[in-house]
Amino acid sequence: MTTTADPRRSVPRTDQVLADPRLRAAAQRLGPDLVKQAVVAAQQRARSGELAPTEVADAAVASLPAQASSTRRVINATGVVLHTNLGRAPLSPAAVDALVDAAGYTDVEFDLADGSRARRGRGTLAALAAAVPAAEAVHVVNNGAAALVLATTALAAGREVVISRGELVEIGDGFRLTDLIESTGARLREVGTTNRTKLADYADAIGPDTGCILKVHPSNFRVEGFTSSVDVGALGGLGVPVVADLGSGLLTRETLLPDEPDADTALRAGADLVTGSGDKLLGGPQAGLLLGRTAVVERLRRHPLARALRVDKLTLAALEATLRGPRTPTWSALHADPDGLRTRCEALAAALEGVVAAEVVPSDGAVGGGGAPGLTLPGWAVALPPAYAAALRTGDPTVVARTERGRCLVDLRCVDPDDDGRLADAIRAVGTATAAPGQA
Repeated sequence: MTTTADPRRSVPRTDQVLADPRLRAAAQRLGPDLVKQAVVAAQQRARSGELAPTEVADAAVASLPAQASSTRRVINATGVVLHTNLGRAPLSPAAVDALVDAAGYTDVEFDLADGSRARRGRGTLAALAAAVPAAEAVHVVNNGAAALVLATTALAAGREVVISRGELVEIGDGFRLTDLIESTGARLREVGTTNRTKLADYADAIGPDTGCILKVHPSNFRVEGFTSSVDVGALGGLGVPVVADLGSGLLTRETLLPDEPDADTALRAGADLVTGSGDKLLGGPQAGLLLGRTAVVERLRRHPLARALRVDKLTLAALEATLRGPRTPTWSALHADPDGLRTRCEALAAALEGVVAAEVVPSDGAVGGGGAPGLTLPGWAVALPPAYAAALRTGDPTVVARTERGRCLVDLRCVDPDDDGRLADAIRAVGTATAAPGQA
């Protein structure tokens, strides 16, 4: 009588599979538990006959993620420089290096000279102060909204914040300025109308309960026509602290963005405190910036809430490198030469010849991130069939383009020139996989 050996007995033991060099390397990168789970799952597939026993290690390797984080790196081919959904500003190489160096033990709050405790992030604060000479003192928290929360809490909790009705903004994801301020225990005192607010409106609202005047840059919209507003300099003469929320994080005047307020100008005009973001026009990591008069900044820094909003060592390192280092990718994308973009687009289109019908077309980029609404950045893009947009988003490398007028537009404004080759490979891969009639 002939007996058939049970195939389950030929499935390799877990320790044997884990000895595979590829899985040992994966365990170092992803953690041993995740790798072991992948091996056990592959063994089960082999026992059920779905895999040959010799394929267990290969199947386990194939099922593992390429990286420890589920966050995927993407090539931003949308033409939107500060794309909120894509993480806004990409860090500069200098900031990335600083972040990696800070990943271990650091002297973030330690004086190496005498072995005592030191001011947290003192190097970052010095760099921020040097970047904005008009600021007497500076402080950093974990994002722009946190900066405004700390300011209104410390200056106006239980009191009134005077603000123009035309500056009661709502930004992305239903986030309303009114809700944020009221959450601090402050009361809003609205003055003026949606389109017109005068100095007298502010003056009439000032009283014993006034904690501060808040001047908010609308950021992501514009009101045009029959309008009037009051500048920071005029508000400074009303005898109460003036807080200017810039949002964008622009530290000094930028000729490309003439309508975008900057911290240095606002402080010189008379603002007592300026708040802004580190991950927008500054081109750094997510952070909230506070710059102003020493008495005001110190009042905020010593408030109990400041501890809850404290920024971590990685952000401090990346922010300092951004402030001290070379021009950021954000600056480069904003100032990209249209002729240079066209030349790159033409080279990309030529590289796709025979794979897909690619056309070089004019393409206006945008600042994004709530900055400079209405400002267009002239440039160029490569137009592809619309089906390419979804295929590129789910490919490797992941490319996020934009769809417009029935076309997939691959805009190179925010694409590192070093990635042009990878981008071409990604598009060719889609073309080869689809080979749709009339496209190849």
